[in-house]
Amino acid sequence: MTVTLNPSSIPWTRTNEAVSRQFITCDDPDRRDLLCGGGALAMSLLLAGLLGGSRPARAQALAGPVPELDEVTVRIVTDSYQFAVAPKTRRAESLVIEHFGWGISPDRPPGPTMVSEFGLSMHVTSRRGEETRRTLVDFGFTPQALNSNLALLELRPSDLDALVLSHGHYDHFGGLAGFLAANKGKLKSKLPLYVGGEDCFCAREWTAPPVKGDFGVIDRKGLEEARLTVTSTERPSLVAGHGFTSGQIGQRSFEKILSPSAMRIGVRDGVGCDPQSFAKADPQQGPIPDQFQHEIATAFNIKGRGLVVLTSCSHRGVVNAVRQAQAVSGVKKVHAVIGGFHLAPYQPEYLRETLAALKEIGPDHIVPLHCSGEAFYEMAKAEMPTKLVRAYTGTRLTFSAAAT
Repeated sequence: MTVTLNPSSIPWTRTNEAVSRQFITCDDPDRRDLLCGGGALAMSLLLAGLLGGSRPARAQALAGPVPELDEVTVRIVTDSYQFAVAPKTRRAESLVIEHFGWGISPDRPPGPTMVSEFGLSMHVTSRRGEETRRTLVDFGFTPQALNSNLALLELRPSDLDALVLSHGHYDHFGGLAGFLAANKGKLKSKLPLYVGGEDCFCAREWTAPPVKGDFGVIDRKGLEEARLTVTSTERPSLVAGHGFTSGQIGQRSFEKILSPSAMRIGVRDGVGCDPQSFAKADPQQGPIPDQFQHEIATAFNIKGRGLVVLTSCSHRGVVNAVRQAQAVSGVKKVHAVIGGFHLAPYQPEYLRETLAALKEIGPDHIVPLHCSGEAFYEMAKAEMPTKLVRAYTGTRLTFSAAAT
């Protein structure tokens, strides 16, 4: 199954401020898997059965213009790197960049400091007038890092209005179960957890170098016990009334999937993904190559600036993710692209092609994290020095609306 945009051609290079809204369709309407066609209701029924008494909600679909926000602050809660002695605060035009530093003070010995690991978690505070919303996107590799970093950054889980899981890789959901356990009874009632499709819940194996092995599975019982509202967003959907998800990301550019994992279809001991959700799926066939059809990006529209797109991991292509956000929102201008670009596995020619496509899109700021790779960072630093932003675990990025 391939998610495509209809009509078949989108003028990505058009220079006017907005692109016309497109509607997502599937290329094979006869397929009965929940990743194609009107799967929201069926997805809710399926998840309700697997999650016991929890009743997942249908995501609020995009209708009309996406909200315009006055300010968006992205805090990198967990990433692969940190640099404690980076300059604390600097500005890059309309963007304010603040690094966390480390746990020292004049009147006591060093205390706890940020934990970095191979994983990603981002906290977003968005403001529209007097209205503020807080969203946690992904949960890193371990709950120890996530919970400790949230506390050091003074980000209270009880304030959260939404959770988003970009895809079913352990370095993005590994901290979730421990986060929920540590905050039992503290989260808002029926807090929504947005996921991109049923294959998010499949058990996975890591198949790429340097070591192959079990790559985990989401604890569905933990979601039930936390009384989350698991919310399916195969289609573009609003998040907490401020942001929006891309919906499942179509592959329309040169970008190719280099899958480092395989997924096993089936439910075992209450966890996994239902084989009835996939056309011609055989639970006995063993792991199948992961195509990340459930992966989603999360975006916010800043008044007078454009989109801030959180790509998370970009297995289906960072360019595809950004262009999908443009298409489904009707907003052409991209203010910032933040997240893992999944470029570390690719050769230099592919990196140059990606960089050229990003130049064509023309974001004001590019913030590569997690799986983007040092080779891409160095290439972007040479070719887009004024747009490239270095961020680490603990960095806060504040984007403000244009002055009127």
